[in-house]
Amino acid sequence: MIRLPLYSASSLLPFRINHSNIRANVLRSWNTFSVSAARAKSSLTHVDESGDAHMVDVSDKHPTLRTAIARGQVRMNQETLDLIKQDGIKKGNVLAVAQIAGITGAKSCSQIIPLCHPINITKVSVKLDLVEKSHEEPLCCSVDIEAQVRCKGETGVEMEALSAVSIAALTVFDMCKAVSKDMRIENIRVVEKTGGKSGSWKLNE
Repeated sequence: MIRLPLYSASSLLPFRINHSNIRANVLRSWNTFSVSAARAKSSLTHVDESGDAHMVDVSDKHPTLRTAIARGQVRMNQETLDLIKQDGIKKGNVLAVAQIAGITGAKSCSQIIPLCHPINITKVSVKLDLVEKSHEEPLCCSVDIEAQVRCKGETGVEMEALSAVSIAALTVFDMCKAVSKDMRIENIRVVEKTGGKSGSWKLNE
């Protein structure tokens, strides 16, 4: 028969849980979180005083001419790019369909992104360029996408430009995925904006 060692209550004292230290650590963590949350509230316009998400009230803003330019790319292999150039994708003309999809994406932005304002867009342009690179990599080619959105309103159109590029890129992927599933959508970003209180801004690339 195996005999288990007996422990006295005094021998277990070092293993007692120190509730005072736990309470102190919890309070310290909570205070740190509260300070961080308060700072976030003061800098994020889509968060109200209670920390809840809300749509920003732009009623007091004066309408100004606003523009935004966004860019992104779909990287792919040479074979897929050649099929796009030759209009050999079975679903149809990739660039034409992606262009229309991008314009639709800009117009539908407020229906996709919950806190975006519905904006009276005055212009959307989506440009797609086929780019071939000489270095030997599996995904050596790309469809480069640029969207420009313009409006005269109380809030900017950066999200609309990003939506246009994103939807155009997803459309390229969808139309070509039967040929190549290793395509990559990359580097979607705003590169320029004008108008509004913050004025003009341009990304240094």
